[in-house]
Amino acid sequence: MMNEELVSKAFSFQSVVFDELNEGNKLTHHLREIYRKEIVKNAKPGSNILELNCGTGIDGIYFAAQGFNVLSTDNAEGMFDVLNQKINKYHLEQNIQTKLCSFNELYELRDKKFDYIISNFGGLNCTDNLKEVLYQLKEHLNENGKVTLVIMPKVSPWELVMALKGDFKTAFRRFKKHTKAHIEGVYFSVYYYNPSYIIKRLKFDFDVLTLKGIYFAVPPEFYQRFVERYPKMYKILQKIERGMGNHFPFNRCCDHFLITLQKK
Repeated sequence: MMNEELVSKAFSFQSVVFDELNEGNKLTHHLREIYRKEIVKNAKPGSNILELNCGTGIDGIYFAAQGFNVLSTDNAEGMFDVLNQKINKYHLEQNIQTKLCSFNELYELRDKKFDYIISNFGGLNCTDNLKEVLYQLKEHLNENGKVTLVIMPKVSPWELVMALKGDFKTAFRRFKKHTKAHIEGVYFSVYYYNPSYIIKRLKFDFDVLTLKGIYFAVPPEFYQRFVERYPKMYKILQKIERGMGNHFPFNRCCDHFLITLQKK
């Protein structure tokens, strides 16, 4: 089975518990808040947005409720079932549409163009062909259109710290060509990309507007117990991250980075 099929299978299985896992996790909310503020800041009212790897539509539903027009895409059928239920529940049929489509196959959108293309939570780390995905973006953007992507880079301070606990596998996994992720009994490959990879391949067609590190001070989402044990420290780390996230080396050495680019 190809990696893309494994990813689809894993997240379809997870769809029934995906929202529950996200709703109770303050660290997940931390990233979503940064991501949403960035897009709302850069998007014009009523913008047409193409969302890649939409999952159960946690972000897509949010943007649709803000008055944006969203086409949410994913290749996990289980996620789509949950998303379509939400669209009906919140009566957002006029603002959000769905299409079962991989980000590797954006040609299926034919000549459709958008004002904004977005992707959150390292969904693009599930492909070993990111270069081709990036090259497709400009074909589906209107003039001066924008892109915001959240991707996992090769250096995560919070994972390197695991070496102190003797967990060298986790500490250094991002330095390999790829590593294995495990979701709902399904194993699939994950690939890590530094900001320089994206910038180099898009520099002739895009200008970089924002490059921000996430989870360099604040621990990533699997450290949920940290928030429960040290709530005051968590708030301090949030302030540090919000203040320093745009600066080197924090926007390169982080668990995730957010990059916004504008089509020339």
